[in-house]
Amino acid sequence: MNVAIRYAAGSDIGCSRENNEDSGYAGVRLIAVADGMGGYAGGEVASSTVIGSLRSLDAPGAEGDDLVAILGRAVAEANEKLRAVREERPDLSRMGTTLTAMLWSGQSVAIAHIGDSRGYLLRDGELFQITQDHTMDQLLKAEAEQQGGTADPAESSRLSHVLYRVLDGRDDREPDLRLREARLGDRYLLCSDGLSGPVDAQTIYEVLSAEPDPSQAVARLIQIARDNGGPDNITGVVADVVEAPHLDDQGGPQIVGAAGNA
Repeated sequence: MNVAIRYAAGSDIGCSRENNEDSGYAGVRLIAVADGMGGYAGGEVASSTVIGSLRSLDAPGAEGDDLVAILGRAVAEANEKLRAVREERPDLSRMGTTLTAMLWSGQSVAIAHIGDSRGYLLRDGELFQITQDHTMDQLLKAEAEQQGGTADPAESSRLSHVLYRVLDGRDDREPDLRLREARLGDRYLLCSDGLSGPVDAQTIYEVLSAEPDPSQAVARLIQIARDNGGPDNITGVVADVVEAPHLDDQGGPQIVGAAGNA
Protein backbone atom coordinates (compact mmCIF):
# COMPACT_ATOMS: atom_id res chain seq x y z
CA MET A 1 0.00 0.00 0.00
CA ASN A 2 1.31 3.45 -0.94
CA VAL A 3 0.90 5.61 2.17
CA ALA A 4 1.98 9.11 3.13
CA ILE A 5 1.47 11.52 6.01
CA ARG A 6 -0.77 14.55 6.29
CA TYR A 7 0.95 16.86 8.76
CA ALA A 8 0.72 20.10 10.68
CA ALA A 9 3.01 21.87 13.16
CA GLY A 10 2.44 24.68 15.61
CA SER A 11 4.35 26.48 18.34
CA ASP A 12 3.47 29.12 20.90
CA ILE A 13 5.56 31.09 23.38
CA GLY A 14 3.15 30.23 26.19
CA CYS A 15 1.96 32.52 28.97
CA SER A 16 5.09 32.90 31.11
CA ARG A 17 8.17 32.91 28.86
CA GLU A 18 9.84 35.87 27.13
CA ASN A 19 11.08 33.86 24.15
CA ASN A 20 10.37 30.57 22.40
CA GLU A 21 13.12 27.97 22.86
CA ASP A 22 11.12 25.19 21.16
CA SER A 23 11.50 24.23 17.51
CA GLY A 24 9.32 22.01 15.38
CA TYR A 25 9.39 20.58 11.87
CA ALA A 26 6.82 18.76 9.73
CA GLY A 27 7.47 17.51 6.20
CA VAL A 28 6.61 14.60 3.94
CA ARG A 29 9.39 12.36 5.36
CA LEU A 30 10.36 13.97 8.67
CA ILE A 31 8.55 15.29 11.73
CA ALA A 32 10.41 16.51 14.80
CA VAL A 33 10.13 18.52 18.01
CA ALA A 34 13.06 19.94 20.00
CA ASP A 35 12.78 21.75 23.34
CA GLY A 36 15.86 23.88 23.96
CA MET A 37 17.35 24.91 27.29
CA GLY A 38 20.32 26.81 28.64
CA GLY A 39 19.52 30.47 29.13
CA TYR A 40 17.83 33.18 27.11
CA ALA A 41 19.65 32.50 23.83
CA GLY A 42 21.00 29.01 24.43
CA GLY A 43 17.74 27.14 24.11
CA GLU A 44 16.80 28.86 20.89
CA VAL A 45 20.20 28.13 19.36
CA ALA A 46 20.22 24.49 20.50
CA SER A 47 16.76 23.53 19.25
CA SER A 48 17.04 25.44 15.96
CA THR A 49 20.52 24.01 15.30
CA VAL A 50 19.30 20.44 15.71
CA ILE A 51 16.13 20.91 13.66
CA GLY A 52 18.11 22.73 10.97
CA SER A 53 20.57 19.86 10.82
CA LEU A 54 17.89 17.18 10.53
CA ARG A 55 16.04 18.98 7.73
CA SER A 56 18.31 17.36 5.13
CA LEU A 57 16.53 14.05 5.82
CA ASP A 58 13.31 15.46 4.38
CA ALA A 59 14.42 14.99 0.78
CA PRO A 60 13.87 12.37 -1.94
CA GLY A 61 16.29 9.46 -1.58
CA ALA A 62 17.35 10.47 1.93
CA GLU A 63 15.52 7.62 3.63
CA GLY A 64 17.41 4.56 2.29
CA ASP A 65 16.98 1.00 3.52
CA ASP A 66 18.08 1.27 7.16
CA LEU A 67 15.95 4.09 8.51
CA VAL A 68 17.12 3.66 12.08
CA ALA A 69 20.80 3.89 11.16
CA ILE A 70 20.18 6.90 8.94
CA LEU A 71 18.25 8.74 11.63
CA GLY A 72 20.81 7.79 14.27
CA ARG A 73 23.66 9.19 12.18
CA ALA A 74 21.72 12.38 11.55
CA VAL A 75 21.16 12.90 15.27
CA ALA A 76 24.87 12.31 15.94
CA GLU A 77 25.73 14.88 13.27
CA ALA A 78 23.34 17.36 14.84
CA ASN A 79 25.01 16.80 18.21
CA GLU A 80 28.39 17.50 16.59
CA LYS A 81 27.04 20.79 15.29
CA LEU A 82 26.05 21.67 18.85
CA ARG A 83 29.61 20.88 19.91
CA ALA A 84 30.95 23.29 17.27
CA VAL A 85 28.58 26.03 18.40
CA ARG A 86 29.61 25.59 22.03
CA GLU A 87 33.28 25.86 21.08
CA GLU A 88 32.62 29.06 19.12
CA ARG A 89 30.30 30.54 21.75
CA PRO A 90 31.51 29.91 25.33
CA ASP A 91 28.47 31.86 26.57
CA LEU A 92 26.32 28.97 25.30
CA SER A 93 28.20 26.24 27.17
CA ARG A 94 25.07 25.26 29.14
CA MET A 95 22.78 24.92 26.14
CA GLY A 96 21.08 21.67 25.19
CA THR A 97 17.89 20.35 23.71
CA THR A 98 15.49 17.44 23.75
CA LEU A 99 14.59 15.79 20.47
CA THR A 100 11.78 13.53 19.35
CA ALA A 101 11.87 12.80 15.61
CA MET A 102 10.29 10.38 13.16
CA LEU A 103 11.68 9.53 9.70
CA TRP A 104 9.26 7.94 7.23
CA SER A 105 9.60 5.60 4.26
CA GLY A 106 6.26 4.16 3.23
CA GLN A 107 4.83 2.25 6.17
CA SER A 108 8.18 2.09 7.98
CA VAL A 109 9.05 4.84 10.44
CA ALA A 110 12.19 5.28 12.54
CA ILE A 111 11.95 7.09 15.87
CA ALA A 112 14.73 8.95 17.68
CA HIS A 113 14.06 10.24 21.18
CA ILE A 114 16.12 11.95 23.86
CA GLY A 115 14.86 14.09 26.73
CA ASP A 116 11.27 14.67 27.84
CA SER A 117 9.50 15.78 24.70
CA ARG A 118 7.04 13.04 23.82
CA GLY A 119 5.60 10.93 21.04
CA TYR A 120 2.01 9.67 21.14
CA LEU A 121 0.15 7.30 18.83
CA LEU A 122 -3.62 7.21 18.39
CA ARG A 123 -4.52 3.84 16.88
CA ASP A 124 -7.86 2.05 16.75
CA GLY A 125 -9.39 4.38 19.32
CA GLU A 126 -6.58 4.04 21.87
CA LEU A 127 -3.80 6.48 22.79
CA PHE A 128 -0.29 5.19 23.48
CA GLN A 129 2.77 7.09 24.67
CA ILE A 130 5.52 5.68 22.45
CA THR A 131 8.48 7.42 24.10
CA GLN A 132 9.89 7.28 27.60
CA ASP A 133 10.86 10.48 29.41
CA HIS A 134 14.56 10.73 30.22
CA THR A 135 13.91 12.36 33.58
CA MET A 136 15.46 11.43 36.89
CA ASP A 137 12.12 10.49 38.42
CA GLN A 138 11.50 7.94 35.66
CA LEU A 139 14.99 6.57 36.17
CA LEU A 140 14.38 6.20 39.91
CA LYS A 141 11.03 4.50 39.30
CA ALA A 142 12.59 2.03 36.85
CA GLU A 143 15.41 1.20 39.28
CA ALA A 144 12.93 0.72 42.14
CA GLU A 145 10.77 -1.60 40.02
CA GLN A 146 13.81 -3.69 39.13
CA GLN A 147 14.46 -4.12 42.84
CA GLY A 148 10.85 -5.02 43.54
CA GLY A 149 9.99 -1.77 45.30
CA THR A 150 8.59 1.68 44.61
CA ALA A 151 10.29 5.06 44.38
CA ASP A 152 9.76 7.69 47.05
CA PRO A 153 6.90 9.93 45.79
CA ALA A 154 8.42 13.11 47.22
CA GLU A 155 11.78 12.42 45.61
CA SER A 156 10.12 11.54 42.30
CA SER A 157 8.13 14.78 42.33
CA ARG A 158 11.26 16.82 43.04
CA LEU A 159 13.13 15.22 40.12
CA SER A 160 10.26 15.11 37.61
CA HIS A 161 11.78 17.83 35.41
CA VAL A 162 15.45 16.96 35.85
CA LEU A 163 16.78 15.46 32.61
CA TYR A 164 19.58 12.92 32.62
CA ARG A 165 19.93 12.71 28.83
CA VAL A 166 19.80 15.52 26.23
CA LEU A 167 21.66 16.64 23.12
CA ASP A 168 24.27 19.18 24.18
CA GLY A 169 27.33 18.61 22.00
CA ARG A 170 29.02 16.31 24.49
CA ASP A 171 30.01 12.67 23.98
CA ASP A 172 27.75 9.68 24.57
CA ARG A 173 24.49 11.52 23.95
CA GLU A 174 22.71 8.51 22.49
CA PRO A 175 18.99 8.75 21.71
CA ASP A 176 16.54 5.89 21.97
CA LEU A 177 16.22 4.51 18.42
CA ARG A 178 13.73 2.03 17.02
CA LEU A 179 11.66 1.10 13.99
CA ARG A 180 7.87 0.96 13.88
CA GLU A 181 5.36 -0.05 11.25
CA ALA A 182 2.78 2.62 10.57
CA ARG A 183 -0.78 1.66 9.71
CA LEU A 184 -3.36 3.45 7.63
CA GLY A 185 -5.43 5.57 10.01
CA ASP A 186 -2.67 6.06 12.58
CA ARG A 187 -2.32 9.55 14.07
CA TYR A 188 0.96 10.61 15.68
CA LEU A 189 1.61 13.55 17.99
CA LEU A 190 5.07 14.82 18.86
CA CYS A 191 5.16 17.56 21.47
CA SER A 192 7.29 19.44 23.96
CA ASP A 193 6.56 19.16 27.68
CA GLY A 194 4.97 22.60 27.46
CA LEU A 195 2.04 20.73 25.88
CA SER A 196 2.15 17.34 27.61
CA GLY A 197 2.54 18.99 31.04
CA PRO A 198 -0.57 21.22 31.12
CA VAL A 199 -2.66 18.89 28.91
CA ASP A 200 -3.34 15.47 30.39
CA ALA A 201 -3.42 12.27 28.37
CA GLN A 202 -7.23 12.01 28.42
CA THR A 203 -7.59 15.48 26.94
CA ILE A 204 -4.93 14.73 24.32
CA TYR A 205 -6.88 11.61 23.39
CA GLU A 206 -10.16 13.52 23.13
CA VAL A 207 -8.70 16.27 20.93
CA LEU A 208 -6.85 13.88 18.62
CA SER A 209 -10.01 11.78 18.30
CA ALA A 210 -12.37 14.70 17.68
CA GLU A 211 -10.39 17.00 15.36
CA PRO A 212 -9.99 15.40 11.91
CA ASP A 213 -7.77 18.17 10.54
CA PRO A 214 -4.16 18.02 11.84
CA SER A 215 -3.78 21.81 11.92
CA GLN A 216 -6.96 22.19 13.95
CA ALA A 217 -5.83 19.45 16.34
CA VAL A 218 -2.49 21.20 16.91
CA ALA A 219 -4.16 24.59 17.39
CA ARG A 220 -6.68 23.15 19.86
CA LEU A 221 -4.01 21.41 21.95
CA ILE A 222 -1.91 24.58 22.09
CA GLN A 223 -4.92 26.62 23.17
CA ILE A 224 -5.78 24.15 25.93
CA ALA A 225 -2.19 24.32 27.19
CA ARG A 226 -2.47 28.12 27.28
CA ASP A 227 -5.86 27.93 29.01
CA ASN A 228 -4.24 25.72 31.66
CA GLY A 229 -1.59 28.29 32.42
CA GLY A 230 0.91 27.81 29.60
CA PRO A 231 3.94 27.88 31.92
CA ASP A 232 6.37 26.86 29.16
CA ASN A 233 6.75 27.11 25.39
CA ILE A 234 4.21 24.89 23.62
CA THR A 235 4.99 22.94 20.45
CA GLY A 236 3.18 20.11 18.71
CA VAL A 237 3.29 18.23 15.42
CA VAL A 238 0.47 15.96 14.26
CA ALA A 239 0.88 13.47 11.41
CA ASP A 240 -1.87 11.28 9.97
CA VAL A 241 -1.09 8.15 7.95
CA VAL A 242 -3.22 8.30 4.79
CA GLU A 243 -3.33 6.74 1.33
CA ALA A 244 -0.91 8.70 -0.83
CA PRO A 245 -3.22 9.01 -3.88
CA HIS A 246 -5.79 10.79 -1.68
CA LEU A 247 -3.35 13.32 -0.22
CA ASP A 248 -3.71 16.95 -1.27
CA ASP A 249 -0.72 19.21 -1.82
CA GLN A 250 0.41 20.42 1.62
CA GLY A 251 2.49 23.32 0.41
CA GLY A 252 5.92 22.25 1.63
CA PRO A 253 7.40 21.70 5.07
CA GLN A 254 6.30 23.62 8.16
CA ILE A 255 9.02 24.99 10.45
CA VAL A 256 7.87 26.54 13.73
CA GLY A 257 9.28 28.05 16.89
CA ALA A 258 12.92 29.14 17.11
CA ALA A 259 13.87 27.22 13.96
CA GLY A 260 11.18 29.07 12.03
CA ASN A 261 12.71 32.37 13.09
CA ALA A 262 16.32 31.38 12.43
